[in-house]
Amino acid sequence: MPRTAWILFTGTFIHRLASFVFPFLALYLTRQGLSITDAGLALTGYGIGGVTAQLGGGILTDRIGRRNAIALSMIASGVLVLLVLQARSLLAVLATVIAYSFFAELHRPASSALIADLVPPEHRVAAYAFNRLLLNLAFAIGLAVGGLVAAESFTLLFLTDAASSAIYGVISLIALPHGTRTTRSEDRALGGARSAILADRGFLLVLAGIFASAVVYSQTYSTFPIWVRDLGFDEKLYGFLQGANGFLVVAFELAVTAIALRYARTRMIALGILLTGLGFGAFAVLQTALGMFAAVVIWSFGEMFDSPSVAAYTADRAPPHARGRYQSALGVTYGLAFTVGPILGTAVYQWRREAVWYASAVLGVLGAALAIAAERHPNPVRDG
Repeated sequence: MPRTAWILFTGTFIHRLASFVFPFLALYLTRQGLSITDAGLALTGYGIGGVTAQLGGGILTDRIGRRNAIALSMIASGVLVLLVLQARSLLAVLATVIAYSFFAELHRPASSALIADLVPPEHRVAAYAFNRLLLNLAFAIGLAVGGLVAAESFTLLFLTDAASSAIYGVISLIALPHGTRTTRSEDRALGGARSAILADRGFLLVLAGIFASAVVYSQTYSTFPIWVRDLGFDEKLYGFLQGANGFLVVAFELAVTAIALRYARTRMIALGILLTGLGFGAFAVLQTALGMFAAVVIWSFGEMFDSPSVAAYTADRAPPHARGRYQSALGVTYGLAFTVGPILGTAVYQWRREAVWYASAVLGVLGAALAIAAERHPNPVRDG
């Protein structure tokens, strides 16, 4: 891979190493006196900001270049995360979380599109997998440490998160290329991205499957930490379980990717979605620390199968001038899921705790079926 790809990976590694706020946000807010439902609403606010960022981020990425979009995202989010720390009322929390989320998520279409710009199609699954390996290594280390720090000081978590975002923003300005940029006139001449996406039925079916899976995965940061606490465990176990997910990905993702490369990407996406649903569903019956670890292992392998494959699948389907907006469509799907997932999950949790996990298993089966259905719609060849 080119040197600039390694610079991108390094910057995202530094940022992810200290991305503490979102994983611990529900615990922080409930400790501040908000109810479980209020915390779920705040996480829904994060999803709203994320969806808005994806809608604007794809266009911004294709217009001003990947580097500038990443820098804007990181520097602004580094400032706004400190405002989240100062918010006290539910209204103030919602407003600041939405604003913070918008800028924190703005970099995702740009990063994914830049990888597609720099890496040829035959190496994209490996490139996205390796990027995720570094991210999960950082996430595992960060959350393992973050669980210990959260028990002592949430303020330090916020300050470190802000610093890592600022560092990544500076790295992107200094060392990353602009990437592909397209003017409005060029976009019209090449064909609009929106019409291309809406006409791509296979891509839309995969997005629907990913939406179901992401609703399940959103419980990681909403009902799952509360579930761990209600079973009688503390923040340290939650941090350990989340960190274990990262270490599992670091240890096995490249091997899983080697297997995934042998099969159709839709099949690997479907397998990943299914394992994610079953893994979360297992929380209904595996309620010891060891049992929850086993469930984390299952959905971690689901994540390893579907995430690199769906990123590469999205890059393959996109015309070069619309890569940012195709990645944005994928990001919007995740954002919508993280908007409705926490509020639905916490509402169901308050009604009947185990029902969240049974519903997760059902969504995993449904999402896998949608991804398999996408095979009926061949991949358009758009790479030159």
